[in-house]
Amino acid sequence: MARQTKSRSGKGARKKPAPRKRASARPALPLGARLRRWGRRGAFGGLALVGLAILAPAVLNPPTTWTMLSEARRLGGIEHHWIAADDIAPVMLRATVAAEDANFCRHWGFDMRAIRGAIEAGGRYGASTISQQTVKNVYLWQGRSWPRKALEAVITPGVELAWSKRRILEVYLNVAEFGEGVFGIDAAARHYFGVPPAQLSAAQAGALAAVLPDPKGRNAARLTPALKRRAAQILDGAATIRADGRSDCFES
Repeated sequence: MARQTKSRSGKGARKKPAPRKRASARPALPLGARLRRWGRRGAFGGLALVGLAILAPAVLNPPTTWTMLSEARRLGGIEHHWIAADDIAPVMLRATVAAEDANFCRHWGFDMRAIRGAIEAGGRYGASTISQQTVKNVYLWQGRSWPRKALEAVITPGVELAWSKRRILEVYLNVAEFGEGVFGIDAAARHYFGVPPAQLSAAQAGALAAVLPDPKGRNAARLTPALKRRAAQILDGAATIRADGRSDCFES
């Protein structure tokens, strides 16, 4: 009887494993389903970018704005230097709020009482809060178009949620226009009064706040009699919001 042949290791030869059957390819999705999937992915990606754009300026200073870029191109350059809120005279912070948005600490981005008042007045004056103006200046463009207002209304609540009130005011004062080619409180204080923002007097702060609604048509160093009265009213308002607690959200 013939002996069974063994391998060198002393064990019988192993059978080769049978080749695995290849999984059948998944059927291709219909074009409509693929378009919906791409649309969802695009929407999620867009929302992520919007979220990042809102969160980033809470800690990172915006390098520039559309208005600054357009004015720099038109004028051949602008005056601008970023400065922290800690280096701005507190009276300047209060004067800005008193002039532009006295209830800044008490709303979530929109002052509904001011909006109702503006509607009742037939739109003769605006009701934009400092938060809305900051959104407009940082993310959008100037003008009163409905698309811009709609985007402003969408972004403002996100900014209110992600940024502190002090940060909103700090950014606003750093990107606001105070004169032709003069952007931000540091450039404004030095341009009009030759001092850094920390050394602004109450009268100088009131004058700078008075030019904010019409920076190209007003000069903080040469106020008209009407604007001098307006500046005095602003300083009275600044004292009032300090006394009644409406400056608590941004005072350090």
